Amino acid sequence: MTGIGYAALAVAGVALLAAGFALGRTAARRGGRDGLDLGTPVERATFHTLHTASLAAPPLRAGLTEDTARKAVGRLRSLLGTEALCLTDRTAVLAWDGPGDDHHRAHVMAQVASILDSGRSHSAPSGCEDVACPLRWTVIAPLTGEEGVLGALVAYGAGESAVLVRAATEVARWVSVQLELAELDRSRTRLIEAEIRALRAQISPHFIFNSLAAIASFVRTDPEQARELLLEFADFTRYSFRKHGEFAQLADELRSIEQYLALAGARFGDRLKVTLQIAPEVLPVTLPFLCLQPLVENAVKHGLEDSLGVCRVTIAARDAGAEAVVSIEDDGVGMDPDVLRSILAGERPSSGIGLSNVDERLRQVYGDEYGLVIETGVGAGMKITARFPKYRAGVHPGPRP
Repeated sequence: MTGIGYAALAVAGVALLAAGFALGRTAARRGGRDGLDLGTPVERATFHTLHTASLAAPPLRAGLTEDTARKAVGRLRSLLGTEALCLTDRTAVLAWDGPGDDHHRAHVMAQVASILDSGRSHSAPSGCEDVACPLRWTVIAPLTGEEGVLGALVAYGAGESAVLVRAATEVARWVSVQLELAELDRSRTRLIEAEIRALRAQISPHFIFNSLAAIASFVRTDPEQARELLLEFADFTRYSFRKHGEFAQLADELRSIEQYLALAGARFGDRLKVTLQIAPEVLPVTLPFLCLQPLVENAVKHGLEDSLGVCRVTIAARDAGAEAVVSIEDDGVGMDPDVLRSILAGERPSSGIGLSNVDERLRQVYGDEYGLVIETGVGAGMKITARFPKYRAGVHPGPRP
């Protein structure tokens, strides 16, 4: 075990604060010089720790597998500065870095067995009979997740050391945090997929039946119109049930909405009046997949299905600097604001149109300040406004349909 490795771990607990302070102070002190002098040995150790941890984190954020362990184990060994290190799951060694793999690996899982049950770190002599082997002491620390102990971090030193025990335990806790974040990412993905499936289910058999009935009504009277509507129906359903990506470009969402409105227009005829006001510069903006169509469906439902008159729907998308702002407005029957609040709070069903679903998805992706803004009243129509940041980490469209 090298001294500088232990020194790095000794400052790891306060690394973020220390590095921010140290780098800022050093930059101010040496601002007129070329390059960045990292200053004292403690500052250099802090920077080294942060840098190494940042390199180890990405593979671990994908979960604990043989591939991710192989990519991370060398970084973790560098972080600890120990003679050798391995990562295991509950059944096998996933990756090894350093000497001793040829004769230590076979005994690792027997040593790990006790911490898989207890969840507590353990240190002991390595038990190696090869006098030339540098691996004389073993520290085994559990890697945990939502389901309990997932595996172990096994660090090997040249001799007994309380510092190695503490350092290996802290690194194992840090690895466990990355694994928990990986599980949260997977849970978020599963949740979003479930919500998209729910929205797809809300493209109701009622709508599909009415669309096909409208198409059938044109088969004899206007075969060309029937053919065009059938193609619109095919493209609309193909897009709505696509399997690629959680996000889409605004241009693709609007194209799907145009197809939906063409089918609705075939059913309602001149009762449906639609105005589009789209700024071309926002068409490439990325937004959650299938988040606008339910809002348009809501406008058509409350504007036409719940009344006997003409419904005017206005769909606008404008550039607002760092954001794109999309609004969907109808002059239909509107809604009691108290009823709307209870729908968005999940306290009553939303007639299958998915307002609460879309609102929740926007808040999950962008934050609570990006929830839907809805203006309505009984007999006063409804206007729904959604804002989308033009650039947001992790938000990018999947393959074009």
